[in-house]
Amino acid sequence: MTAELVRGQNHPLSEVRLEVRISAGTPVVAALTAVGENGRVSGADRVAHPGAPALPGLEVSRQAAAEHRLAVDLAALPETVHRVDVLLALPGGPGAPARFGAVAAPFVAVTGLSGAALADYTITGLDAESAVIALELYRRQDAWKVRAVGQGYAGGLAELLTDQGLAEAHLLARTIEE
Repeated sequence: MTAELVRGQNHPLSEVRLEVRISAGTPVVAALTAVGENGRVSGADRVAHPGAPALPGLEVSRQAAAEHRLAVDLAALPETVHRVDVLLALPGGPGAPARFGAVAAPFVAVTGLSGAALADYTITGLDAESAVIALELYRRQDAWKVRAVGQGYAGGLAELLTDQGLAEAHLLARTIEE
């Protein structure tokens, strides 16, 4: 049975090989960050994004799209990774929406490899934000859980990555958004 999450709610994951499906109704950039025990992203090499789409256990789409399927293998992650954040950002550019409040609420589902949904979350309440942490997959007492986050950033991807402790956040955000 699928757990329909609300902001802040968590749910245990019964599988470690997952697919994160995103439906945004408008093109978005999807990224995954591998977060350490200290709650920080230690470097750009810990961010899977369209320009560097694969890391051990993580793989993202190579371009902005309204629909994404991200691959996550929690068993393949390095032991130093304690959390994986699912990030969404509006790519900008001519004619593109500048804020999530101007588009339909993004929907995110975590599924097993069979396609069976384990948990889903509709990210409501966004307005001026152009980047958001949609979900986090986190390790708790040798088990993995998913939490609905929905934390938006009006300062975009650069602000989000800075908040995650990434020293080169502005440079990486520009690279991702190009």
